[in-house]
Amino acid sequence: MEPPYVKDILFSLVDGIYAVDTTRRILFWNDGAEKLTGYSSAEVLGRRCAENVLCHISSEGQVLCNNGCPLKAAIHDGSVGEAVVFLHHKQGHRLPVSLKASPLRDENGNIIGAVETFSLASSRENVLKRFEKMHKAAFLDKLTGIGNRRFGEATLENLSLQLPSTSYAVLFVDIDHFKDVNDTWGHAAGDDVLRMVANSLTSGIRKDDSAFRWGGEEFLIVLPNCAPKELANVGERLRMLVENSWLEHDGTILKVTASFGGTIANKDEDTNSVLQRADEQLYLSKGNGRNRVSIAIEQSQEEPNSKAR
Repeated sequence: MEPPYVKDILFSLVDGIYAVDTTRRILFWNDGAEKLTGYSSAEVLGRRCAENVLCHISSEGQVLCNNGCPLKAAIHDGSVGEAVVFLHHKQGHRLPVSLKASPLRDENGNIIGAVETFSLASSRENVLKRFEKMHKAAFLDKLTGIGNRRFGEATLENLSLQLPSTSYAVLFVDIDHFKDVNDTWGHAAGDDVLRMVANSLTSGIRKDDSAFRWGGEEFLIVLPNCAPKELANVGERLRMLVENSWLEHDGTILKVTASFGGTIANKDEDTNSVLQRADEQLYLSKGNGRNRVSIAIEQSQEEPNSKAR
């Protein structure tokens, strides 16, 4: 018989912990899980984790609830699984977490469910720590909590001074049909969508990349030391994460998509020229149907001139 304080210890842990039965219905949800996901125990207990709660997806966009769920494997064959996945936060955005799923057994060794522990993935932690060291009032966007345009311009200027020893790439991101969100649901819902997209973008970038709110519904991603193929891959991953983010508003699932335009800075090129080329690619994505990625590649790099979904 476990001591009475064991449950109190589990509730107080910083890491998220939740337990499910053999049908993956949630039986236990600690404070760490609530803080990391935004969902309280009252909102999730008794529900299956796939029912518009966490809905884990891989970095390739695969929905793990249907295929590849670590909890399902633990229940089925008793295996212990570890993975880095993107969970769905209550505020809508995707969040990278490292998780471990293990089987739960009764006193006779029979599997009666599974338990998952999860914590914020290290890349996200590094971004947050870096922002904490900055002067928030001067460099952070108050609405979304990511870098503002002033900080983005300073970052670009610093990188341009390092060329050609340090190359960099940029991605412009623009939320598709954002005016319709404000007109239909109001500006408060629009602000929630901006925060959702900003969080999904910062969740999907690489360790040394930075995301900034450039203005309105437009964002800028700056990617140091980024090859053409990697730029296209990052852009597609971010596009996928935005498309797979959603939030609940007045009983309705609110989703958006975003268009992307990117390029790589050339030797001795000024930042205005780099941004203009990326902006042209953004409008190419818009003109070709939105919710896609277009990348400008120099012909000397022997890559296709653009990549579109």
